[in-house]
Amino acid sequence: MHPLAWWAWALGLAVAATRTTNPVVVGLVLAATVLVVVARREDAPWARAFRGYLALAGCIVVLRVLFYVVVGIKAPGPVLLDLPAVDLPAWAVGVQLLGPVTLTGLLTALYAGLRLATLVVCFGAANALANPRRALRSLPAALHQVGTAVVIAVSVTPALVASAASVRRARRLRGHEARGLRSLASTAVPVLAEALDRALALAASMDSRGYARALPGRSDRRVTTLLLASLVAAALGTYGLLDGTSPAWLGAPVLALGAAAAVGGGVLAGRQVRRSRYRPDAWRTPETVVAACGLLAAALLVAATATDPSALDPSLQPLGWPSLPPVALVSALLAAAPAVLATGTPRPRAAGA
Repeated sequence: MHPLAWWAWALGLAVAATRTTNPVVVGLVLAATVLVVVARREDAPWARAFRGYLALAGCIVVLRVLFYVVVGIKAPGPVLLDLPAVDLPAWAVGVQLLGPVTLTGLLTALYAGLRLATLVVCFGAANALANPRRALRSLPAALHQVGTAVVIAVSVTPALVASAASVRRARRLRGHEARGLRSLASTAVPVLAEALDRALALAASMDSRGYARALPGRSDRRVTTLLLASLVAAALGTYGLLDGTSPAWLGAPVLALGAAAAVGGGVLAGRQVRRSRYRPDAWRTPETVVAACGLLAAALLVAATATDPSALDPSLQPLGWPSLPPVALVSALLAAAPAVLATGTPRPRAAGA
């Protein structure tokens, strides 16, 4: 499976999770994400790190609720726990330490934490399903300078783990069994030195092969001009979208012009880089299906919130049970479809490989 297909699917699910505060819909998106990862991940180090993203998501929900209990704006509603309040200065209007814990405020914090946790899990799913080095290799030529730095940075963590294991093994063979802070201080320097040597060796090998090396005498001033224009347009367009009093042309049209300038600058910058790829990843029908599932799931929820903004937001004042709109169920089924439809074919091996 092409790595960028998984990223497109995960980004679609992340957009879908941001369009609603309904815990049932967000929970379905989260469950679909976990299901696809369990069904399709490989036995690789980046795939085994998905448990860490799940643990981080759980911590986000717990910390969001604790933050509301300790310090937060206390929304009116049925009081669940009446804690003693600590008054803050006058400039902190509506904020107090502790105080009554209401059901409305607790549910608001829980829904917000669940949505943020789902975003973390979506990006963790993309990292667990897509080989990071293959994803970097699939970047456009204009981004290969950045790809070189990212590949070196990504290789540091595995190198640190391997170096720590080799140093600890060597210390045990020499009879050194120190533990705790003393052991950490004595092993930190050789571990960091060995990991840095490996990263520098990787950088030197990539440079000797001409990876992302610009062609001599082919600098183009149009690249700098277009990239600066895209940055200015992005700033103005974002301001136009956030400020309701600004003219209509200052929002989405300026952002579209900035995106077009960025694409044009990227195309011109890519012409300055000559590269060759060994066994390039092909984009086939399964990749299109996987990417379309995530993007369609997001499009359905975006369309639902555009036509009826209250359809995917549960009522908190007065309190009401969260419902499950049919469009949300269809979106969740589309999000989980790659668990069955992602039938990537194995990559061919060269003769003698």
